[in-house]
Amino acid sequence: MVHFVGAGSGAADLITVRGAKLLGEADVVIYAGSLVNPALLNYTREGCEIHDSAKLTLEEVIALIEKAEAEGKTTVRLHTGDSSIYGAVREQFDELEKRDIVYDVCPGVSAFCGAASALRAEYTLPDVSQTVIITRAPGRTPVPERESIRSLAAHQATMVLFLSTSLTELLQAQLLAGGYTADTPAAVVYKATWPEEHIFRCTVGTLHETVTGNGLTKTSLIVVGNCLGDTYLRSLLYHPNFTTEFRKGAQ
Repeated sequence: MVHFVGAGSGAADLITVRGAKLLGEADVVIYAGSLVNPALLNYTREGCEIHDSAKLTLEEVIALIEKAEAEGKTTVRLHTGDSSIYGAVREQFDELEKRDIVYDVCPGVSAFCGAASALRAEYTLPDVSQTVIITRAPGRTPVPERESIRSLAAHQATMVLFLSTSLTELLQAQLLAGGYTADTPAAVVYKATWPEEHIFRCTVGTLHETVTGNGLTKTSLIVVGNCLGDTYLRSLLYHPNFTTEFRKGAQ
């Protein structure tokens, strides 16, 4: 059996209860060493076989899993954040299915949730934005033209950008060209929820300067949008005049 486990956004105690239990039961753990907090390996039992996938190819990862399966062992494939976002898991699923290897998925706390907690932000503020766009700037991995930063920026929604800290000159230009104003609030969160977490608040107009001036190149998430501002409407759900299924409003 193979368990794909989301490691969470950084802090070792932000893994789910299920994820920690699976780690503690595993015979083999293959973890994304370039991104996963190594403190999470403390959940593993003595004698667990541990492999860092940062040094491996897809084929080598699958070979390790096949070997574990042949020996009747349980494998945990530990991915950063939640594996559904930029996790490169679909290709692993397909290879396991070709081999009739049974697997399941345990979700994790994504970095975009970790960044929101660090910023004490609500991405979906009434009358500001009810949509969160999770995307990335094009780098070595291309982005479809229909999903260009410029076209997505036209929605003026909350935007969370992964894997884009080294591309902020292009990113800033595309955000502005798409419709965000230069004074739109933005923030860069370095290693959200890790002990070394650091927050850099800025605007779209000062984004590139903020990133380069602080020497940020990776393991940072960029948040853009007026959800980081101070103006919004009060939620109707808890308004005394609003009637719900559970409470009658005053008017």
